[in-house]
Amino acid sequence: MTARELSNFTVRVDVQLRLAIRADLPKLEWFGQYTHYRTLFKRAYREQQEGRRLMLVADCNDFPIGHVFIQLQSDENAIADGYSRAYLYSLRVMELFRGRGIGTRLLREAEAHVRSRGFHWTTIAVAKENGGALRLYERLGYQIFRDDPGIWSYRDESNETHWVNEPCWILEKPLVDLH
Repeated sequence: MTARELSNFTVRVDVQLRLAIRADLPKLEWFGQYTHYRTLFKRAYREQQEGRRLMLVADCNDFPIGHVFIQLQSDENAIADGYSRAYLYSLRVMELFRGRGIGTRLLREAEAHVRSRGFHWTTIAVAKENGGALRLYERLGYQIFRDDPGIWSYRDESNETHWVNEPCWILEKPLVDLH
């Protein structure tokens, strides 16, 4: 046997899609990579408890290796209006696990949750320079219906305000047959 043969093997991991629990919040920071979103994660979890958002995670060995959040109602009705349109956002999969269908499964599960609540449409935003995500969304049936300047702000774990300027496309997808 060569050294190459000795070093190659396959590891199978089980992934469970589920709603986030409180214990997931620090883990969503991914070992410091997303600590600056700590307050956003806490707010999303609080709003999940209040029934205004959902946080789906892809759990691998009790660790969220991916997630997508669902905003059920927004001040901007074209994105999420509380009864027919829901907004999917913050779709993220750890780099090590990308390209294995986890993002696709998270989106499909999010759509199922939204559909089960009687919603007929989902919307999602993608940065204009993120061609890979745009291709994924279009492959899953999303279509661009407008652009957005992508200017928003958040407060980090130190309560410092950060402004984001990320022009994006807003896409939509019907969850019911429109014919």
